Amino acid sequence: MTRKVGIIGAGHVGADVAFSLVTQGLCDVIVLLDKDERKAASQALELRDMASLTASRVKVIANDYSELQDANVLVIAVGPKTLLREDRLEELAETRAAVRDIIPRVIGSGFGGVIVNITNPCDVITQIIQQTSGFLHSQVFGTGTSLDTARMKRVVGEFFDIDPKSVTGYVMGEHGESQFVAWSTVTLGGRTVAEVAGNRDVDWAKMNDAVRGGGWEILQGKGWTSFGIATATARLVDAILSDAHSVYPVSAWDEALNVYIGQPAVIGKHGIVQTLQPELTAYEGVAYHASARVIAAALKSEK
Repeated sequence: MTRKVGIIGAGHVGADVAFSLVTQGLCDVIVLLDKDERKAASQALELRDMASLTASRVKVIANDYSELQDANVLVIAVGPKTLLREDRLEELAETRAAVRDIIPRVIGSGFGGVIVNITNPCDVITQIIQQTSGFLHSQVFGTGTSLDTARMKRVVGEFFDIDPKSVTGYVMGEHGESQFVAWSTVTLGGRTVAEVAGNRDVDWAKMNDAVRGGGWEILQGKGWTSFGIATATARLVDAILSDAHSVYPVSAWDEALNVYIGQPAVIGKHGIVQTLQPELTAYEGVAYHASARVIAAALKSEK
């Protein structure tokens, strides 16, 4: 079976997703689409220039929506014109209009695979995509707190001088200002971070802020963020294409709260296999519900 991935948005993020997929050999065909067709064609040409240098061959096609008809996965990476916004909810008006323009074209192509949304505000836009497309909730999800969780692992790993890959646990809630580190889920070698910290003076609030503000710090310095989210997205695409049933923190549908929100979920070839809500502390439960209300309010305001 040909592993085919569509990417809508050929800017920094979409191009870096394509680059990650090509260099890691995670698919056979990429369809790169953008309203700026010249940009999409240029990105595709540069990716094809790498063909003799990569371990696997990946065919890259540009600017043909009809090629989505037999794609397995579609990544939505449409970005706003102005990126320097600390609160991702401020991007809603612009990105909402963009996705409502492209989703009918996606449906018209005959695409019936899994949609992975990156576009911010991620949770809100993911819900708009699901509602506009009419796809199953399990068939549409967002990258959510996958990057925030990676940032948490970096922050914790640097504090304890441990490889971030050895840190387990999740950031949950909105991919935005109301997110929170679910510290009760964070462990090192099977021990909670509080146990490992022992008598050390740990400013947990400061660590929370470092996780939440990581993206803004990068954005202020270079003007955009792309490496982390592109890598996270490539992992999610691979989980779908390989039917891996891997667990990642993504923006998945919470039926009880009626919103898409960051939570651990099992990812397979048809999208979300199931969500795995961890047993949160009372404080974390309050934070999760508060974050859901922020997302719901944004959805209500955009209608």
